[in-house]
Amino acid sequence: MDAILEQRYHINVGNLCGQVRKRHPWGDAKVTKEEIDKMLAEILGPKTEADNVKPVKKKKEKPIKVEEKKVAVAAAAPPSEEELNPYSIFPQPEENFKVHTEIFYSDGSIWRAHNTKEILEKHLKATGGKVMTRFPPEPNGYLHIGHAKAMFIDFGLAKERNGHCYLRFDDTNPEAEKKEYIDHIQEIVHWMGWEPYKITYASDYFQPLYEHAVELIRKGLAYVDHQTADEIKEYREKKMNSPWRDRPIDESLKLFEDMRRGLIPEGAATLRMKQDMQNDNKNMSDLIAYRIKFTPHPHAGDKWCIYPSYDYAHCMVDSLENITHSLCTLEFDIRRPSYYWVLVALGLYQPYVWEYSRLNISNTVMSKRKLNRLVTEKWVDGWDDPRLLTLAGLRRRGVSSTAINSFIRGIGITRSDNSLIRADRLEYHIREELNKIAPRAMIVLHPLKVVITNLEDGKVIDLDGKMWPDAPADDASSYYKVPFSKTVYIETTDFRLKDSKDYYGLAPGKSALLRYAFPIKCTGVIYGDNPDEIIEIRAEYDPSKTSKPKGVLHWVAQPSPGVEPLKVEVRLFEKLFLSENPAELEDWLGDLNPHSKKVIKDAYAVPSLATAVLGDRFQFERLGYFSVDTDSTPESLVFNRTVTLRDSYGKVGPK
Repeated sequence: MDAILEQRYHINVGNLCGQVRKRHPWGDAKVTKEEIDKMLAEILGPKTEADNVKPVKKKKEKPIKVEEKKVAVAAAAPPSEEELNPYSIFPQPEENFKVHTEIFYSDGSIWRAHNTKEILEKHLKATGGKVMTRFPPEPNGYLHIGHAKAMFIDFGLAKERNGHCYLRFDDTNPEAEKKEYIDHIQEIVHWMGWEPYKITYASDYFQPLYEHAVELIRKGLAYVDHQTADEIKEYREKKMNSPWRDRPIDESLKLFEDMRRGLIPEGAATLRMKQDMQNDNKNMSDLIAYRIKFTPHPHAGDKWCIYPSYDYAHCMVDSLENITHSLCTLEFDIRRPSYYWVLVALGLYQPYVWEYSRLNISNTVMSKRKLNRLVTEKWVDGWDDPRLLTLAGLRRRGVSSTAINSFIRGIGITRSDNSLIRADRLEYHIREELNKIAPRAMIVLHPLKVVITNLEDGKVIDLDGKMWPDAPADDASSYYKVPFSKTVYIETTDFRLKDSKDYYGLAPGKSALLRYAFPIKCTGVIYGDNPDEIIEIRAEYDPSKTSKPKGVLHWVAQPSPGVEPLKVEVRLFEKLFLSENPAELEDWLGDLNPHSKKVIKDAYAVPSLATAVLGDRFQFERLGYFSVDTDSTPESLVFNRTVTLRDSYGKVGPK
């Protein structure tokens, strides 16, 4: 208080907010700031002229120079509590009795959403005081990396607090859902390392949802409306009540029953919640609770022809499942008043709601609508195309769930703005893991034939290639066999006719070292019919290894005279879009990268790769990290490049 009286309106309000935030992490930051400003005004009164004068910053005195030179040691800042445990920001279930959301009405009245002592005690008795969360995807497409963040928060919080997390399918729209998507979601959640407490469906609760809708009508808080979608939009913009808003309760009850029995045509009526049409928040403008759809439901069958909306069902199912923490992305922040309106109106238990920043990654799209269009219009090769950041696409590309979760943990789960995260940051975490677990091997993408003229015909020398950089000499399992014969193949790009000081490949009269083998020196060039076409290089090898060339080349040789090396297909992937944020573009499809996928049909590989199977991952020396693709067969292997060796993000480290 002394500091406030001394510094008056020059006091650091941010520090005051921070102190409140430490004691009440569930508090709304905006409301906290408004309350502090209000209290300061009560304590200090109106601002004086002196309060409006900016304080003069004191100049820092320059330290006296010391002749003795000292080595500067950069002291790393200790990790914050949130970095050590990202879930520390969430309150305990027994703390969920405080007002953390206020519903403001246009007439000046306020509903303060909170649980009564009796409601909270009943909830805690039902849950045993455990944390209960839910991961609620809509089964209308494949999950993407944004859902990985949601899983990390929902399942992760429950695991950290020794609680439970439901996998709940938000299946309120029967027209969009498919069994394919339901099966995929269950499988990919397990692959990501999470185990649901129970698998439930919003449709499991259709009966209690219907009964609560009837209760809202009886309370005068819902009505059957006959406006068209365009009329509803127009009336909302003009903040006008529907002409049917004040119809008698008994009339709405009968009409809602007729809707349920299928006696009213589709589109001719809806059930709307009687909220506040004059509210500045459009999510309080009498939202629709039920629509008529004469469409059988994939899970509930043909029992219902009226289906609840997301805004009506989501909050109520959270309450019915005794969810302690209802966690969602920031775009749902504006829907929070409506979420609590339903629960307050019905006197139901209210979960703690908290929104976090949405995950946006550069050079891709994350909208399910856009992803669905890419797939259905065949701009990509299905939901698991390795160029997509769907979880199925990342897995097919060779990315592990542990690398994805490491990336998610690294970016945090705060309420910061929806900034765009560079794809390099994800690649950093992928590369960090693969560098430790992917064995080394050699493959040549664009083979150029090299004939070793001073190696006798028919001779094959079996050499040892290291699977790991620090492979111990006495561990045979850390090596793979590399045959060296009269005919070897190098990358076409590793040979030039004109040498230069900054070039370390092969050139006429120049030597280069074949990895794990011998130095070779180019002694001749064989041209094709076209004078620019080089079809073969002649070279001599140095069996004594006395020469020490600077350049080191990867290579593959014929395993025996006249026998081609192992032939494989290699697929190289680049970013799917040219722009960092294609979602902002009107013609976002026009921004697709025409070179995002390159297929090399006839690459040569070392013989040890012949036994590679789906799930195997390798570092192909000088080329990048690769994994076996699902299109592979024992006779025809296909490798996807997961990520390059280049690490532009790692140069500055993860942030």
